[in-house]
Amino acid sequence: MTGASAGIGVEFAHQLAARGSNLVLVARRAERLEKLAAELEAAHGIRAAACPADLSLPGAGTAVAQQVRSQEWRPTSLINCAGFGTFGPFHTEDPQRLTAELGVDIGAVVDLTRAFIGDLRAAGRGVLINVASMAAYQATPNMAVYGAAKAFVLSFTEALWQKSLGTGLRVLALSPGATDTEFFDVIGTADAAGGTRPRSPREVVDTALRTLDRRNPPPSIAVGRLNRAALIGQRLVTRRRTILTLAAMTTSGATN
Repeated sequence: MTGASAGIGVEFAHQLAARGSNLVLVARRAERLEKLAAELEAAHGIRAAACPADLSLPGAGTAVAQQVRSQEWRPTSLINCAGFGTFGPFHTEDPQRLTAELGVDIGAVVDLTRAFIGDLRAAGRGVLINVASMAAYQATPNMAVYGAAKAFVLSFTEALWQKSLGTGLRVLALSPGATDTEFFDVIGTADAAGGTRPRSPREVVDTALRTLDRRNPPPSIAVGRLNRAALIGQRLVTRRRTILTLAAMTTSGATN
């Protein structure tokens, strides 16, 4: 599981440990991972290993896979939860920050998924969850790279859902919407939420696990009735109008 040092990743770790799952926790902050691993082992009697890694680096996913296999772990599930965004007019963004954003939000997702999907399919009973975003469903002018990256994750995951039918592997693209995590601290503004009320990580993870517990889970799910209604509403207006509306909702004094 990536992104396991905070927010949605921590909540996934707690809920999966409570279900009896052994866990490999991946994130940059080793101290947080080790503390979480110890807490989970003590509370639930499972095995939890900390695997510190900077997923923005090229080949980081392959390196994580090698480290996991060196410990003789055989994963049956993968949750790609790590991610971050940038906010503001694209022409003012730091190029190195954008490269790191693409590395975490796209590169690591593809790299890790490719590294482990053979094991997941062979196990025939696990899950693959890739965390997308409500920003995946339309262009987001003040988060152009983040929205495009999450659109990739959504499309990529839905394609894997189809290719995994009949294997026993359940695949889901999860789109949380605004969530009460460190995301907005990292991005530098709460304006990226577009004025919506952030939901809790627990609500996000509950939705994901309930969805995967269904007999026939869908390829993707948006968290919350309002978010799902918004996706339906988008079909009734032009893309031009949707983009202009989103730009107005997520403006923080900067213009393109």
